[in-house]
Amino acid sequence: MSVAVFRIDRLALHARHGTKEAERSLGQRFFLDLVVTAEVGDAPRSDRLEESVHYGDVIKAASAIFTGRDFNLIEAAADAVATELLRRFPPIVAAAVTVHKPAAPVSAILDDISVTIERRRDD
Repeated sequence: MSVAVFRIDRLALHARHGTKEAERSLGQRFFLDLVVTAEVGDAPRSDRLEESVHYGDVIKAASAIFTGRDFNLIEAAADAVATELLRRFPPIVAAAVTVHKPAAPVSAILDDISVTIERRRDD
């Protein structure tokens, strides 16, 4: 059985995550990086999508999960996405989700704040 690692980088989404009122009312842009490890059977040889994981479906699911409710913490949002990807897609055996919050309201000059949550099916 073949295993494939899919990487989806810098998926841009608008959401209302955070603990401050302005974050909740205005929202802001976040970026997600997804690393999904999946058992893809004979897909590399057969070239048949139904034996693999459709990364477009993974993107749709991650987007809906991330924007479907408001989270106080970006680590909670990342965990929700990773956990739900494992639930929705049986071939996925591991999911790592990084949430980037480049406009985090902190008293510092920086490019980005991010957190990564990793989940495995056997967790």
